Formats: sequence, structure tokens, C-alpha cells
Amino acid sequence: MSDNVKRAYRSPRRAEAAAQTRRLIRDAAARLFVEQGITATTMRQVAAAAGVAERTVYTAFATKTALFHEVINIATVGDELPVPVAERAEFTATQAEPDPGRAAEQFADHGCALLERAGDLIIAAVESSGADPDMRQFCEYGAAATAANIRTVAQAWHHNGLLRDELDPDQAAAMLYALASPQVHHLLRRHQGWDPDGYRAWLTHTITRTILRAP
Repeated sequence: MSDNVKRAYRSPRRAEAAAQTRRLIRDAAARLFVEQGITATTMRQVAAAAGVAERTVYTAFATKTALFHEVINIATVGDELPVPVAERAEFTATQAEPDPGRAAEQFADHGCALLERAGDLIIAAVESSGADPDMRQFCEYGAAATAANIRTVAQAWHHNGLLRDELDPDQAAAMLYALASPQVHHLLRRHQGWDPDGYRAWLTHTITRTILRAP
């Protein structure tokens, strides 16, 4: 009987073509979301910018919200692997680092890289959240997840004896949350014209001087 059952066949070339089309759509959407806002961007505009038919966009992504979520998720972690920020080696490394100066550098390096990839998209979502319930929900969830991740870092630094005597983990977490926020990154990088190295150096220096013990 098994001889009569046709085996499913998936062409590697076709799969790669589909993946490439999906990347083109994501890249086009990311540009438009940042340039003109999420609410104002239509799937038809995304299709035109990606050079594909509108039906192709809807085949890949049923809704604009689904498209945005894939765009922001990949921008946040930097690749297509289904591994959240909290489980990434570059994030967990700072929790085990015993040297306060190096811990600050690792935290700043990771935060700067993440915000360079995803910061403008996060700001676009924040700006759209007043008129878009989906974006409002995303912003609330994202803020809570970020706060939880940063609290984990602050608690690890407290456990390792890296925090200044006058700070408890909750205070340190609140300060880190503010300093490394997308809003501060956006103000310094986009409004003040700082380059990534300048922002990273400022973040490292400020964390070292206000949150961590002297090396």
C-alpha cells in the first residue's frame, strides 16, 4: 500500500525562493514602518516596495500585525532562530561577569546592538500605539518583557556584589531600564546625532559611574 502513497516533495530551490521573497517583504516593511509609520503603511505599499504582488504579501503574512511582529522579532534578536533575548549567550554573559567594568561593557554592547537593529521600529510602534490597539498591546508586552530581562541582570549583579552599596536590585533595574530605553537611544542617536560608538561609550560610562562599584 505504501507504494501507492505519494511522498511529499519540497524543492530546496523553491523553498529558498520563498524565503528570499519573505525577506524582501520584511525589509520593505521595516523601511516603510520607520519612514511613514505603522498605521499609515499599507500592505499594498509593502508589496510595491518589495517588488512583489500584493497577493504574495498576504500569502506570506495574513495581516499587517503579523508582518510587523515577524519584522520586530527578527530585528530584536538579529537572526531567524526561535531563541528569545533572555536565552541568548550575549545577554546571559553579563549576568555571570564578575568584573563591574566588563559587565557594564557587555550590557552596553548587547543593548546598543539590539537598539541599532530594532530601536526605530520600537519607536514607530510607540508612536502608533495611541491609534492602534495591536501596537498598544505590543508595546505593553514588550515593555514588560524588557523590564523583566533587565531585572534579571540587576539581580545577578546584586548577587555578584557588583552594585553600589546605596542601590538595591529594584533601584538598579529601574535605572538600567531608563538608561537603555529605546526612547533615550532615539533621542541621542536620531535627535542629537550621536554615532553608535558614542552612544555605547556613554551608556557604559553612565552605568559604571552610577550603578556599579568602582572596578
